[in-house]
Amino acid sequence: MQLIDSHCHLDFEVFDNDRAGLWQQAQHNGVAALLIPGVSPQQWPKAQIICQQLPHIAMAAGLHPWWVTSWRDAISMVGAMTTTPIIDSSALHQLREAIAAQAHQPHCVAIGECGLDALIDTPIEQQQAVLEIQLALACELKLPLIIHTRKTHQQVLTLLKYYRPTQGGVIHAFTGSQDIAERYWQLGFYLGVGGAMTYPRANKTRNAIASMPLEALVLETDAPDMPINGRQGQANSPAFLPEIASCLAQLTGIDIETVASQTTANSRLLFGQW
Repeated sequence: MQLIDSHCHLDFEVFDNDRAGLWQQAQHNGVAALLIPGVSPQQWPKAQIICQQLPHIAMAAGLHPWWVTSWRDAISMVGAMTTTPIIDSSALHQLREAIAAQAHQPHCVAIGECGLDALIDTPIEQQQAVLEIQLALACELKLPLIIHTRKTHQQVLTLLKYYRPTQGGVIHAFTGSQDIAERYWQLGFYLGVGGAMTYPRANKTRNAIASMPLEALVLETDAPDMPINGRQGQANSPAFLPEIASCLAQLTGIDIETVASQTTANSRLLFGQW
């Protein structure tokens, strides 16, 4: 049985002490491959090095909404006398060129993690400007997208309908309704299935996932975040991906071998790897 972790922040500092050992453990548990999503330009070089050092790991290049403010400040595009920091066209052009350059590097197979998040302080207008750069670039480069969305499904769906990225992508950490799930799938986007699904109280998410065909799902841990039910309080790990596969098998009533085979095929098809 082989599994693919379609979303794991293996480059994060929490894994610095024994990253190679952790990946070896995950492989021993049946995780055949892994994708590191991009969160900011400052992070991409580290992810690139990990992809070079460890087998069967790929990465994406993107600017996550949580990192928009720090990226904006890092390139010094904030007017000294303004009380409302802005992102101007020059900054967006710099971002576009940086992502495009990284996307042409070895091991880079997608654009993202990018998206909209209504639960953070960064103005949604700034988040959307940054997201649209990445949507347009994914269309131009014919690469799949990794989308982050919290309380913004309608806005994200509207943008995806407008840009119509030809390679689709994945809605990371999906927690929406059955209707929302079906609308993403119709647009060519897989649903990322991870820790949220393992909690019995997450009825809406569990029902939505159970209603979708396996052909619409990919597995992910989001490690070190999004802990699995029963493992609260500890760092998540790609080595725990079999537990997510097992939960999905129980939820859908489909044997775990079929769950593993189909979700792995989905990730391979989406990212063109492994």
